Amino acid sequence: MKKIATSVFVVGTMAFMAISGSATAATASSSFQVNLTIQGECKVQSASNVDFGSRGVIDANIDTTSTIGVQCTNSTPYTVALSAGAGTGATVGARKMTSAANDTVGYALYRDASRTQVWGVTQNVDTQAGTGNGAVQSYTAYGRVSAQTTPAQGAYSDLVAVTITY
Repeated sequence: MKKIATSVFVVGTMAFMAISGSATAATASSSFQVNLTIQGECKVQSASNVDFGSRGVIDANIDTTSTIGVQCTNSTPYTVALSAGAGTGATVGARKMTSAANDTVGYALYRDASRTQVWGVTQNVDTQAGTGNGAVQSYTAYGRVSAQTTPAQGAYSDLVAVTITY
Protein backbone atom coordinates (compact mmCIF):
# COMPACT_ATOMS: atom_id res chain seq x y z
CA MET A 1 0.00 0.00 0.00
CA LYS A 2 2.91 2.31 0.70
CA LYS A 3 4.04 1.90 -2.88
CA ILE A 4 0.70 3.21 -4.21
CA ALA A 5 0.68 6.15 -1.82
CA THR A 6 4.27 7.02 -2.72
CA SER A 7 3.46 6.82 -6.44
CA VAL A 8 0.45 9.11 -6.07
CA PHE A 9 2.54 11.57 -4.04
CA VAL A 10 5.34 11.60 -6.69
CA VAL A 11 2.88 12.08 -9.59
CA GLY A 12 1.06 14.85 -7.72
CA THR A 13 4.30 16.61 -6.86
CA MET A 14 5.46 16.44 -10.50
CA ALA A 15 2.16 17.84 -11.74
CA PHE A 16 2.34 20.71 -9.22
CA MET A 17 5.90 21.51 -10.28
CA ALA A 18 4.91 21.54 -13.95
CA ILE A 19 1.99 23.88 -13.29
CA SER A 20 3.92 26.20 -10.99
CA GLY A 21 6.88 26.27 -13.37
CA SER A 22 4.76 27.59 -16.24
CA ALA A 23 2.98 30.09 -14.06
CA THR A 24 6.23 31.78 -13.14
CA ALA A 25 7.69 31.93 -16.70
CA ALA A 26 9.34 35.26 -17.56
CA THR A 27 8.99 37.17 -20.85
CA ALA A 28 11.12 39.71 -22.64
CA SER A 29 10.17 41.95 -25.53
CA SER A 30 11.60 44.46 -27.91
CA SER A 31 10.48 46.25 -31.06
CA PHE A 32 11.82 47.03 -34.51
CA GLN A 33 11.22 49.71 -37.12
CA VAL A 34 9.63 49.03 -40.54
CA ASN A 35 10.72 51.46 -43.29
CA LEU A 36 10.10 52.13 -46.98
CA THR A 37 11.15 55.14 -49.03
CA ILE A 38 8.95 55.88 -52.05
CA GLN A 39 10.87 57.62 -54.81
CA GLY A 40 9.40 59.48 -57.74
CA GLU A 41 9.18 57.11 -60.69
CA CYS A 42 7.27 56.79 -63.94
CA LYS A 43 6.75 53.89 -66.33
CA VAL A 44 5.15 53.43 -69.71
CA GLN A 45 2.76 50.58 -68.91
CA SER A 46 1.32 50.24 -72.41
CA ALA A 47 1.26 51.80 -75.86
CA SER A 48 -1.10 50.46 -78.51
CA ASN A 49 -0.07 50.47 -82.17
CA VAL A 50 -1.29 53.19 -84.53
CA ASP A 51 -2.91 51.14 -87.29
CA PHE A 52 -4.20 53.07 -90.31
CA GLY A 53 -5.48 49.83 -91.85
CA SER A 54 -5.40 48.92 -95.56
CA ARG A 55 -6.12 51.62 -98.13
CA GLY A 56 -5.78 52.26 -101.82
CA VAL A 57 -5.40 55.81 -103.09
CA ILE A 58 -4.80 58.28 -100.27
CA ASP A 59 -7.18 61.01 -101.45
CA ALA A 60 -8.66 61.87 -98.03
CA ASN A 61 -7.50 61.98 -94.41
CA ILE A 62 -7.16 58.63 -92.66
CA ASP A 63 -7.57 59.00 -88.89
CA THR A 64 -6.97 56.57 -86.04
CA THR A 65 -5.80 56.61 -82.41
CA SER A 66 -3.41 54.95 -79.99
CA THR A 67 -3.63 54.72 -76.22
CA ILE A 68 -0.58 55.25 -74.04
CA GLY A 69 -0.72 54.10 -70.40
CA VAL A 70 1.56 55.97 -67.99
CA GLN A 71 1.99 55.12 -64.31
CA CYS A 72 3.80 57.51 -61.98
CA THR A 73 4.25 57.78 -58.24
CA ASN A 74 1.49 59.84 -56.63
CA SER A 75 2.13 63.62 -56.97
CA THR A 76 5.08 63.18 -59.39
CA PRO A 77 4.90 65.72 -62.25
CA TYR A 78 5.85 64.35 -65.68
CA THR A 79 5.67 64.92 -69.43
CA VAL A 80 5.12 62.38 -72.20
CA ALA A 81 7.06 62.87 -75.44
CA LEU A 82 6.74 61.05 -78.78
CA SER A 83 9.80 60.89 -81.03
CA ALA A 84 9.81 61.85 -84.72
CA GLY A 85 10.04 58.16 -85.53
CA ALA A 86 12.65 56.22 -87.48
CA GLY A 87 11.71 57.43 -90.97
CA THR A 88 14.55 59.08 -92.88
CA GLY A 89 14.25 62.87 -92.65
CA ALA A 90 11.19 62.67 -90.39
CA THR A 91 10.36 65.42 -87.91
CA VAL A 92 7.63 65.49 -85.26
CA GLY A 93 5.57 67.64 -87.66
CA ALA A 94 6.20 65.38 -90.67
CA ARG A 95 6.65 61.75 -89.62
CA LYS A 96 7.20 59.09 -92.29
CA MET A 97 6.29 55.44 -92.59
CA THR A 98 8.68 53.58 -94.90
CA SER A 99 8.24 50.50 -97.10
CA ALA A 100 10.83 47.80 -97.86
CA ALA A 101 11.49 49.66 -101.16
CA ASN A 102 12.14 52.89 -99.16
CA ASP A 103 8.96 54.62 -100.38
CA THR A 104 7.28 56.74 -97.71
CA VAL A 105 3.84 57.75 -96.48
CA GLY A 106 3.63 60.93 -94.41
CA TYR A 107 1.63 60.99 -91.19
CA ALA A 108 1.31 63.00 -87.98
CA LEU A 109 0.54 62.34 -84.32
CA TYR A 110 -1.44 64.83 -82.24
CA ARG A 111 -2.30 65.44 -78.59
CA ASP A 112 -5.87 66.60 -79.33
CA ALA A 113 -8.88 65.11 -81.10
CA SER A 114 -9.14 68.05 -83.52
CA ARG A 115 -5.60 67.18 -84.64
CA THR A 116 -4.13 70.66 -84.31
CA GLN A 117 -1.50 70.12 -81.56
CA VAL A 118 1.39 68.01 -82.83
CA TRP A 119 2.83 65.60 -80.25
CA GLY A 120 6.60 65.89 -80.10
CA VAL A 121 9.62 66.03 -77.81
CA THR A 122 10.07 69.67 -76.77
CA GLN A 123 9.24 70.10 -73.07
CA ASN A 124 6.42 72.59 -72.37
CA VAL A 125 5.84 73.05 -76.12
CA ASP A 126 4.57 69.85 -77.77
CA THR A 127 4.62 67.22 -75.00
CA GLN A 128 1.74 66.06 -72.79
CA ALA A 129 2.06 67.07 -69.12
CA GLY A 130 0.51 65.29 -66.16
CA THR A 131 0.84 64.53 -62.46
CA GLY A 132 1.01 60.96 -61.21
CA ASN A 133 -1.72 59.56 -59.01
CA GLY A 134 -0.17 56.11 -58.45
CA ALA A 135 -2.50 54.44 -60.97
CA VAL A 136 -2.19 54.02 -64.74
CA GLN A 137 -3.27 57.19 -66.54
CA SER A 138 -4.25 56.92 -70.21
CA TYR A 139 -3.43 59.36 -72.99
CA THR A 140 -4.69 59.22 -76.56
CA ALA A 141 -2.39 59.86 -79.50
CA TYR A 142 -4.47 60.97 -82.50
CA GLY A 143 -2.95 59.81 -85.76
CA ARG A 144 -3.60 61.16 -89.25
CA VAL A 145 -2.41 60.29 -92.72
CA SER A 146 -3.33 63.36 -94.76
CA ALA A 147 -4.32 63.15 -98.42
CA GLN A 148 -1.10 62.85 -100.45
CA THR A 149 0.39 61.43 -103.59
CA THR A 150 -0.03 57.70 -103.15
CA PRO A 151 3.24 55.75 -103.27
CA ALA A 152 3.69 52.18 -104.54
CA GLN A 153 1.67 49.42 -102.92
CA GLY A 154 3.28 47.60 -100.03
CA ALA A 155 3.49 47.58 -96.23
CA TYR A 156 4.60 50.83 -94.56
CA SER A 157 5.69 51.21 -90.96
CA ASP A 158 7.53 53.41 -88.50
CA LEU A 159 8.73 53.10 -84.91
CA VAL A 160 7.97 55.95 -82.48
CA ALA A 161 9.58 56.08 -79.03
CA VAL A 162 7.56 57.12 -75.99
CA THR A 163 9.64 58.98 -73.37
CA ILE A 164 8.50 60.09 -69.94
CA THR A 165 10.44 62.86 -68.23
CA TYR A 166 9.85 63.25 -64.48
